[in-house]
Order: sequence, then structure tokens, then C-alpha cells
Amino acid sequence: MHTLKQRTGGAKPIDSADAAFARALRYLGYRARSGAEVKNYLHQRGGTDAVVDAAIDKLRGFNFSDDETFARNWALSRAQNQGYGPGKIEQELRTKGVADGQIDAVVKEIFASENEEARARKVLQKKFGSENFREPRALRRAVAFLERRGYSSKVIFTLLRCPIDDNC
Repeated sequence: MHTLKQRTGGAKPIDSADAAFARALRYLGYRARSGAEVKNYLHQRGGTDAVVDAAIDKLRGFNFSDDETFARNWALSRAQNQGYGPGKIEQELRTKGVADGQIDAVVKEIFASENEEARARKVLQKKFGSENFREPRALRRAVAFLERRGYSSKVIFTLLRCPIDDNC
């Protein structure tokens, strides 16, 4: 059976809102996180519900924890830097504990500025160059790649129906 000391890695449990706030700030110092991630982290470190809630409220009061801003920045980064599509971004944000309403709004906002098909075309061009997708093996690889990136079946079909160089 695990004791609290083993579960928290030997650190003393969080017993006050100030200690929880300090621990949360340190956790947020590495990268931005959703409120649910911070809450889960503090609970894992031995914080009670009351202490954790007080720390989260304090973080929100200082604008250190804002799920909408976090979701927008995370989605934009993933779309631009990794070429992820809406499906993959939605999945990642759900695992981070962001509310479904915020996820939908952020994904619509991110993909409204640029057509999903145009993004998928750029990602495919970067990965495969001028590979011939008329060959079944190359086509399967391209479809699987775009599916893993979170693009919809409709976009994949439309994109791979015609060569990348053409603007169908």
C-alpha cells in the first residue's frame, strides 16, 4: 500500500493554500497548463479539496490560470508548429481537461482563419514533397498520416482526389 509520503515523492504534503499556490506557480513555470491539470497535480501532491480550490481561485485572480487562453494558445501552437488538424487538437485539449464548449470555440476560431484543406495541403507537401499519390502504397501512407494529424475524412478525400500541385 502506498503512503502519502511515497505518492508525493517524499515531499511534505500541501497543508495550506499558500503552499499549494507556491507549488502551482512552480508547476506553471515549466509551461502553460489548464486548470484541470493544475488541480490534478495539487491533488496528487496531497492537497485537500479546500486547499486546492483556494489555490486555483488565487491563480485565477492573478490571471495565472485561464483555460480559454490556454486552449487558444495550445491549439494555435499545435496547428502551426506540428500541423495538427482539428480532430487531434480537440483530443489533446480534452485530455488536458478543457471544457467541450471552449474546445469547440477555439478550434472554430483557429481553423476559421485558414481553410482546413489548405493547412492539410501544406502539411502533406512538407512531409511528402512531390510524391505520386496515384500509387496505392503512397496513397495509404498519406491518408494514414493526415488521419493521425487529426484531419477529417472529407478533407483527406478531397485533397488526395487531385494532385497536391493542382489547386482543385
